[in-house]
Amino acid sequence: MSRDDLIVLAVDDDMINLKLLKSMLMKCGFVKEVIEARNGSDAISELKNRDDIDLILLDIIMPIMGGIEMLKVVRADDNLRQLPIIVLTTDETKKSEALEYGANGFLMKPIRKDDLINKITTVIL
Repeated sequence: MSRDDLIVLAVDDDMINLKLLKSMLMKCGFVKEVIEARNGSDAISELKNRDDIDLILLDIIMPIMGGIEMLKVVRADDNLRQLPIIVLTTDETKKSEALEYGANGFLMKPIRKDDLINKITTVIL
């Protein structure tokens, strides 16, 4: 995988957070596309429709299907289980649970661009 063509699925129920993530990712130079989903259920649909997603940025606390539930679904699916997932949350107490269910990384909100890029390069490259 080359560094300049990542396709990222950003999952967050807060539109402002999604726009902010998208803006940070598109400026970092190695992301080709950011797909937005408002909850885990929408994100699973995106994953089923596309086979070119390289990374998931996942909020934990969302309506319909939260991040932990989504992690369980993705990790139980043979086609998706290798996908790197970085969890983004305001809730520090969710860190061990997220990692236990297969998250590859964890970032506290508010997300800083440098932290995000460092974490992505650690997980992907």
